[in-house]
Amino acid sequence: MTKLLIDADYIVYKNCASAEYDIDFGDDVILVGSQFSEAYANTIREINRIKSEFLDPDVILFFSDSTNFRKQVFSDYKGHRNRKKPCGYKRVIYALHEEYEVIRMPTLEADDAMGIYATSNDDCTIVSPDKDMKQIPGTLYDMKEMFTITKKDGWEWFLIQTLAGDQTDGYAGAPGFGVKTSAKFFGDNGYTWNSVVKAFLLKGLTEEDALRNARLAKILTADDYDTEQSRPILWTPSDASN
Repeated sequence: MTKLLIDADYIVYKNCASAEYDIDFGDDVILVGSQFSEAYANTIREINRIKSEFLDPDVILFFSDSTNFRKQVFSDYKGHRNRKKPCGYKRVIYALHEEYEVIRMPTLEADDAMGIYATSNDDCTIVSPDKDMKQIPGTLYDMKEMFTITKKDGWEWFLIQTLAGDQTDGYAGAPGFGVKTSAKFFGDNGYTWNSVVKAFLLKGLTEEDALRNARLAKILTADDYDTEQSRPILWTPSDASN
């Protein structure tokens, strides 16, 4: 039976935000409210729509922890995302515990928890619109299409994200390198760690800058997590990376 690993952060946030409303009392006082039943019903409706694309799947919902290990790598990681969670966000999550298995791992984003689970178990399909999940070998459903990601695909996308950076997550790549430019560069120079370092050095940056980006970009797999200590293993280049 297929296990659907769903990025529920995205779904709950979106539906709670859409259920918010303002109450303007005048005299410089405006309150924000929310209708829990609407937010919860829309969340369940979206989960059921995803389930309908598969034959009787198991569903596991994944959420990010309130702390993030990447902040220790780069303090400004996602620093621009300082908006509070929408009204009802926590209450919807608590209610979902009653109907589904919910996984949140200490200091990890939902992406990492899904990556670890998918590479530790068989017959998993990751459900997420996040392009970061193209790093994880296996089956990915981006809410529109189904993809099969090979180890080679995942490795190449990881290197592209390391070089290009991710402005939505608040960290830049080597100047002048977007996704398309990075893919062309690797096509000419090979998909290796040495190519990443070469690109950073060409732009006046250092190997340490490249390594920081790699550790921010890397979505964790089972090999990147110490289960005994319940903590991530920061990515380090190996001979196989050259």
